[in-house]
Amino acid sequence: MNILIVEDEAAALKRMEKLLKEIDPEVNIVGRTGTVKETVEWLEDNEWPDLAFFDIQLADGESFEVFHRTEVGCPVIFTTAYDEHALKAFRVNAVDYLLKPVRKGELSEAMERAGNLRVVRGRPAGREEAPGELVAKRFLIRYGDTFKVVEPKDIAYLYSLEKNTFLRTTEGKDLPMDESLDRLEKQLDPARFFRLNRQVIVGFESIKELIAYSKSRVKVIMEPPFGEDAIVSSERSAEFKRWLAGEG
Repeated sequence: MNILIVEDEAAALKRMEKLLKEIDPEVNIVGRTGTVKETVEWLEDNEWPDLAFFDIQLADGESFEVFHRTEVGCPVIFTTAYDEHALKAFRVNAVDYLLKPVRKGELSEAMERAGNLRVVRGRPAGREEAPGELVAKRFLIRYGDTFKVVEPKDIAYLYSLEKNTFLRTTEGKDLPMDESLDRLEKQLDPARFFRLNRQVIVGFESIKELIAYSKSRVKVIMEPPFGEDAIVSSERSAEFKRWLAGEG
């Protein structure tokens, strides 16, 4: 397994390398960076590793900034001495979030989870996503005093209501989201989700029926039921039909 370590403290870097070698002697540390700038440059100049460890607090800022400056095409495990960054870490699709000092058992479990993820090696041609906009593997949602992890396959649709955004699960449960539909749309797989209009993003599997509406518009019946009419705008109808046919 090829690994990149982003860490600005020499002692922490040495300890991480030692633990990684103890867990898997075949681990290959292909890169070591200590700043946001160095990490961005490394990712742009090298083939993506199988896994990366990002310390959050770096000399020139937080490592989250890396995701805004370039594409991070590998699983990332965050390490930090503070726990207030957990929500932010999972929003950039972190595999895990480990508190320092990192324990060997927790590190081993995190590496196993990372190994189960499909990693595309190299740099794909023609990628159109903006820097930092990667398809989310899961969403961490705060619900009251707890956090709930929701995978895309469990999302029926997302909608906005009175300036608030909600995710409705396939089981019919509504969960409040902190981000706008515009932002969430960029994190969803366009092959599985479609923006019907300004209020609704629907998952393909949740479309139960289509009804011809006025002129070129289409009414979408969803399961679980949506309380209001979900109408595909006339401007998006043609694109919607191509998406349904798998041509989008």
